[in-house]
Amino acid sequence: MSVVINTNFAAISASNNLAASNGMLQKSLNRLSSGSKIVNPADDAGGLAVAMKLSAAARRQGAVASNIGNSVSFLQTQDGALKVTGKILTRMSELKTLYGDPTKNSTDLANYDSEFLALQAQLTATAGETFNSVALFGTSTLSVAVTEDGATAVTIGARNLTSTSTGVGVITSTSVTALSGITVANLTTAIERVATFRATNGSEQSRFGFASELVTVNKANLEAATSRIADVDVAEESTQLARYNILVQAGTAMLSQANQSSQIALKLLQ
Repeated sequence: MSVVINTNFAAISASNNLAASNGMLQKSLNRLSSGSKIVNPADDAGGLAVAMKLSAAARRQGAVASNIGNSVSFLQTQDGALKVTGKILTRMSELKTLYGDPTKNSTDLANYDSEFLALQAQLTATAGETFNSVALFGTSTLSVAVTEDGATAVTIGARNLTSTSTGVGVITSTSVTALSGITVANLTTAIERVATFRATNGSEQSRFGFASELVTVNKANLEAATSRIADVDVAEESTQLARYNILVQAGTAMLSQANQSSQIALKLLQ
């Protein structure tokens, strides 16, 4: 190899190697300090796109879980109202049986009617209950998405408590002003309808429970998939960091040696 002054090829090569090693060292430091394998889009453009989609899907799964929880709370509140309704109807049926006692005088019957009307008013009030301004009872159904893409939904059925055909409307009708205006059969039918409402409510709560479990599992799996793409393996990266550190130190030392090697030309000129 010829001895030249103007061009120090060894120093240029050493400088290039040092720059490359230093760049890798900085990248390794950035990964370890951020905890992310993809610090810049150029690190893994395709992986970044997939990770962003998976991360967004996981966030939506969390939102779905929250919606399901609110729906369960709605159903629990509704069931609480139905439970009270059942107790009221049971008491009314008891009053109706007592009302039929032939030994009761007109004052006794009037007292029974007084309690019946009070219970009737409570039934009407219960039918108007709401959850966060959403009616617990009525003719409208509620559709709740249970998947992050909205492809699957659970319908909360309409429960019209004041209906004469499906609810207790026969009991709460304004035309009924005394126990004499209803029969035991009317009360028995009303109790059966409330029991059916509660059974249906329970089945919907059960489905929401399983849907919530599925959403929770899916969210965890999506987060794990995102982590495999975007999160840095600290053990592996720390090993690379040590390697790049040594390379930078060695490159610095060799660049210094390369810069001094050209001085050999001075000895030839003496």
